[in-house]
Amino acid sequence: MARKSREFLTPDLTPLIDVVFLLLIFFLVSSVFKKEEFALLLKLPVTEQGEGNTKKVEEITIELTADEVAFNGEKMDFPELTDKLKNFEKTVVVNIRADEEVRYKNLVNILDILQKQKKENISLITEKSSGK
Repeated sequence: MARKSREFLTPDLTPLIDVVFLLLIFFLVSSVFKKEEFALLLKLPVTEQGEGNTKKVEEITIELTADEVAFNGEKMDFPELTDKLKNFEKTVVVNIRADEEVRYKNLVNILDILQKQKKENISLITEKSSGK
């Protein structure tokens, strides 16, 4: 008896690749690319996570409540703050820690002072959420 050699059947992958590409194109076209939309509903000062500054650079901290302002832990008023900020380069990192109940006008006053002195590196500090 003569033995017959068996041919191994291999599946044709071309239709499978075509289907995968069609599915990929379908999902790319049908997915919605939204930009962030803002229409109030604020209550901001809590974040999930954020990357801190890894470089050691000169930093100053301005703390702001509804009634008071502090510069690097020292309470003062706005004119004193303006004088203190004049001693720093424009590349200094300015961290602003504002209470969530602070009046918007006070925060704008701080930002105006920083803009007049051409301070460019400004960070608004928030707290991490508890991750519920």
